[in-house]
Amino acid sequence: MKKITPKFWLQRQIRWSLCLTLAGMLISCGYSDLPTEPTSLNSRYTEQQPALSGNGRFLALVSNRNGSHQLLLYDLQQQQFTNTPGLNRPETIVESPSLSYTGRYISYITSDQGRPVVALYDRTTQQSQILTPIYRGWVRNPSISPDGRYVVFESASRGQWDIEVLDRGPDVELDIDNGAVISDQ
Repeated sequence: MKKITPKFWLQRQIRWSLCLTLAGMLISCGYSDLPTEPTSLNSRYTEQQPALSGNGRFLALVSNRNGSHQLLLYDLQQQQFTNTPGLNRPETIVESPSLSYTGRYISYITSDQGRPVVALYDRTTQQSQILTPIYRGWVRNPSISPDGRYVVFESASRGQWDIEVLDRGPDVELDIDNGAVISDQ
């Protein structure tokens, strides 16, 4: 007959209590409890690099929600996130968002074959395009003009950080409020 000493019995009870407590915590913090869609502006995850549209309606930010690094667009008037299909790709980092006047265009940094590039997302066409596919150096900090025609960014193609201005051309559809008049004076 094996005799259980009080000290051994107490250690066994403590060990089981710790195991059950940890198991309960892991189950309660499971991935399935996390929201699959953004629900409010602030969350328990990292939210950074905010950018406001010129008219003050939209806020772009980089978030770590749902376990992925993504660029989100929040409508401050409707107080909800706006769907942006085609903007976030799996396994891709997005950074430094900038918005045009009404938030139609979003310029940002993403990666293409392991190097940073400046990209532009058009909310009307729901398409992203890379604006700097031929730049040899690194790029960072893009900013789009209110009308969406120009994108400025920093480039290290000459071995130092320089400012580059990219003109998307006179035929680009400008981001202006309905009824606004644009004059070249």
